[in-house]
This record gives sequence, C-alpha cells and structure tokens, in this order.
Amino acid sequence: MAETNTIQENAKPDITDANTYKHQARIIEIKKFFKDPITIVAIAGIIFFLLLFTIYPLIILLKDAFVRRYGGVDQTTTYQFSYIFSTLNYQVSIKNSLIIGLVVALGATLVGFLFAYVDVYLKVKGGFMRALFKIVSLLPLVSPPFVISIAIIVLFGNSGLITNRWWGISMNQGLYGYPGVMIVEIITFFPTAYLMLKGLLKNIDPSLEEAARDMGASRWHVFWTVTMPLMKPGLANAFLVSFIESMADFANPMIIGGSMETMSTQIYNTLMGGNGINANYQAAAMSLILLAISMAFFFIQKYVFERKSYATISGKATRARIQIDDKSVVIPLEIFCSFISICVIGLYVVVIMVSFWQNMDTSDIVYTIANWKEATTGTGLDSLKATLLTSLIAAPLCALMSMIIAYLIVKRKFVGRGFIEFTSMLAMAIPGTVLGLGFIRGFVKGVFHTGWMQGLYGTIWIIIIVFIVRSLPVGVRSGVAALRQIDKSIEESAYDMGANSAHVFRTVTLPLIKDSFFSSLSTSFVRSITAISAVILLCTSNIKLMTYVINEFAGKGAYGIASAYATILILVAGVTIGIFDFLTGLLGKGRKIKGAKKDNG
Repeated sequence: MAETNTIQENAKPDITDANTYKHQARIIEIKKFFKDPITIVAIAGIIFFLLLFTIYPLIILLKDAFVRRYGGVDQTTTYQFSYIFSTLNYQVSIKNSLIIGLVVALGATLVGFLFAYVDVYLKVKGGFMRALFKIVSLLPLVSPPFVISIAIIVLFGNSGLITNRWWGISMNQGLYGYPGVMIVEIITFFPTAYLMLKGLLKNIDPSLEEAARDMGASRWHVFWTVTMPLMKPGLANAFLVSFIESMADFANPMIIGGSMETMSTQIYNTLMGGNGINANYQAAAMSLILLAISMAFFFIQKYVFERKSYATISGKATRARIQIDDKSVVIPLEIFCSFISICVIGLYVVVIMVSFWQNMDTSDIVYTIANWKEATTGTGLDSLKATLLTSLIAAPLCALMSMIIAYLIVKRKFVGRGFIEFTSMLAMAIPGTVLGLGFIRGFVKGVFHTGWMQGLYGTIWIIIIVFIVRSLPVGVRSGVAALRQIDKSIEESAYDMGANSAHVFRTVTLPLIKDSFFSSLSTSFVRSITAISAVILLCTSNIKLMTYVINEFAGKGAYGIASAYATILILVAGVTIGIFDFLTGLLGKGRKIKGAKKDNG
C-alpha cells in the first residue's frame, strides 16, 4: 500500500517544475527578441507611425473640441458641445445622419442578402446572372463614391432627362435630399454587404437545412427557423458596417443632398465657411460626436457580432449544396436581382455617356470630346498626375507596412502587440472627414503647435500618409488571415540556419503571402485614387486630386466634365486591378511550373 501511494505521488505533475520551465522559456524568448535589432526597429517604427498619424490627430481633435475662444483667449470648456446640441442646424444634421444611416444600413443589408442568397442557394442557369453579379460587386470598388449621384441627378434631377424631358414633370427638388442620398448610398454600399453575406452563406452546412426538409418542413419554414438564425450575426455585421459607411459618407450628401446637411458635410461647411473664430473648435466637437457614434458601432460590430458569427457558422460546408430550382422561388428573385443589377450598370453607362455630352440644359444634346480634352490637359492632367503619383507611392508602402504589422501580430510576442493591432485597425472606425480635419489641426502649425513637421502640410506626403492610414486595416486583416495558415516551423528552420528576421521575412514569409500582398497593393491603390472625404480638406491650390476636382465640377453642375474625370478614374482603377490579378496569377503559375519541372527532372 505504501508503495502504491509512493508511485501515485511520483506520478503527480510537479507544478513547480512546470512554472520554472515556463519562466525559463519566457526568459529565452526575451533574450531572443533583444538579439534581433531589426524586429525591434520595425516595432518602434510602426508604433511611432501609428502614434503620430492615427492617435495624435484624434488627440488634437479631442483637445480642440473642449476649447472656446472668447475675448481673444482660449478657454477649456464644454461650450462647443452645448452649442451644437442647442443649435437647430447641428441638431438637424445629426438627425439626418442617423436617419439616413439606419435606412441605408437596412436597405443595403436586405438587398445584399437577396443577392447573396440567389448566388449561393438558387440554381441559376447560364452565366448571365453570374456575370451581372460580378460586375455589380466590382463597379463600386473601382469608382469614386459619388458616380451614382451624378447619374441620378442627370436622370432624375430638376432638369433630368427622365423627369423633365421625357416625362415632362416639373419636380421642385428632383431626387435631392433624403430620397436621393438614401438611394445612392444603398446602391453604393449593398455590394459590400453582398460579398460579406455570400461568404457566410457558403459556410453554412447544407445538411442542417436538408435535415429539416427531410422531417417535412416547408422551404419557407426552414428558411426562417434554420437559415435565418444562422445568419443573424452576419446580417448584424453587414448592417453595422453599412451604417458606419453611411455615417462617414461625405461626397454623396454633398452632391445630391441639396440643402440637406449631414454630420460630414456640416463639419466641412463649418470649417470652410468661416463661421467665426470658433469655427475650428465647433468642427472639432462635431467630428468628435461623429467619431463617437462610428466607434460605438465599430466596437459592437467587431467585438460582439464578429465573435458570434464565428461561433455560429464554423468551417466550410461538408458537401455540395442542393440548389433550389423551384420556379416560384427562382424566377421572382432572379427578376429582382437582374433588375437591380441592370439599373446599377445602366447608371454607370449614363456617366460614360454624359462625359461626351454638351449643352445638357438645352433640348438638344450635342456630343463632343471637349470634356475629355479638359480632363486630360492643363489642370485635368495635373490632377491626374497628382492622383496617380500619390496613389502609386502610397499603395506599395501601405501593402508592405500591412504585411509587416500582420507579421508582428501573428509571429511575434512583445509588449505593445495589442496596441499595434488595435491602432492599425482603428482607421476603419474613423470617418474620412474626421481624419482629414485631425491632420489639418494637427500639422498646420506643427506637432502640438511646436512647428515640428509643419512643412508636411500642403505637400503630397500628407495625402500619401492619409492614404496609408485609411487602407491599412484592409491590408492588415488580409495579412493576418494569410499568416495564420503558415506553420511557424517553416520560418524557424530559416532562423536556425542563421538568417535574420529581415531576410526571413523577405525570402520566406513574403513569398508565402504574396496573394495577400498584391491584394493589399491593389486595394490600397484603388481606395486611394477614389478617396474624397479624407483628402478634400487637405487639397490645396497646388495639389488637387481628381476626386477633389470632380466634386468641384459636380457642385457647379458641370456634370459632363465631372463624368469625364470619373470615367478616367474608373478605367485606371479597373486596369490596375486587372494588372495586379494577372501578376498574382502569373507568379503563382510560375512557381507551380518550376516545381513541376524539378519533379520531372
């Protein structure tokens, strides 16, 4: 018996030894970390960049929001918030943003879900519908956000082709205001919801629904009791993302909003309108309110519904789904989605046609290439060069920085990793107008008004930095997803052979995540050349981007010239995506061919 007790005691794990082992492993990890100066420099550089160009502008806005200039002296007070919540114009703009955001989020989520459901669940004959879906999901990504607004105004404005010339209806405000902004934003944002929900629907195991059908449940009952509960987190995600995008939208309300103002346009008009000595502080306070609303929904979306979505829908489907071929279901949904798709594509065709029109206010439309000449010469050519230059510089820098941040988050353990991950994703919740205002207030007189880095304002580099900050979250998410699929032993073997971290990252890690790198590269480029809200406050007389010029012409009613600029941007963005996709496929093919030859040899 005593021997048995002795054996049992010896069999118990030694907690002290385990703790000692963990402590020693941690010490080895720390020593290994400090022996890698390249990683330390990379971490320090990333933290410095994020602090200076993401956190600092927000700190400046926070400081300005609690300042009131009175009697030539700046006072710390909550007066600006009291003034905003007690002034009718500001109250109305907040109400408008919330109403539009909720309606747009609901509409975009509903339309996006119908498109995703048709794409995944319905048996669609032929490639026509697939082609329509692909075009509709791609067009909003490669076009400036206000292209649809221009088309809607041309067709349904006060002097619109349909409302005024064809139907002879004298519309007081056309589709300006609430109707126009809501329609345009739903069309602009529903493809994002469609792409999000399409992935979730594909991951639902069809056996769950088929089991309910085998037990005698109707298709409608299965949809409401099985499919919809599984989709609730995804639908909530799509709703919240659409709401945040609508709240942050600046260009569409500015062009088609008419006299109606949202929070983004109110910030711009307050800052640029010269509304007294407190205009800067009022704009900062309004920005803080908009930022607070956006960040609240961002945190709900990221830390509540994202986690629920992963817990509810896990992994890929175990087998192929039996698609619905019931005509009573297929035909109505096909007609609806085809109609929406054709309308969206038609609006883009209208923009291209308008770029060749002249004398739009007369009864006879004259076709001309004068708009294209203006868009490709003089000021137009300068704006095109500035747009391409800033985007071509920002895109590779953003892609490389995204991969480095993703690498540090996934492959390294260090103090500050959580800060880097959170701050690099923070720009997703910062509306472009808010970020632009933060950069103006933060750098026009130097950092903390010391004069340091004052020369940054008014140059292309401040715009490039804004582009990088705005596109960083997309690249980081893509890089993190790719790196988590790579076994750490692949890189550790390179370290064991004496390679430093920079060499391992360049020769091992980066080639393995080249798809994510090129995806980040193309996404950053397209987002940069089509950006408006974040840079409209940063453009000067010396630096005018094409989106800024388009907004100016559209505001003056010169839709022909604005359409020519917009068409050029769409073509450039489309060609760029095609080139990057080709390069990605070519590199992948080359690697496979090389490997095949080696095996055959």
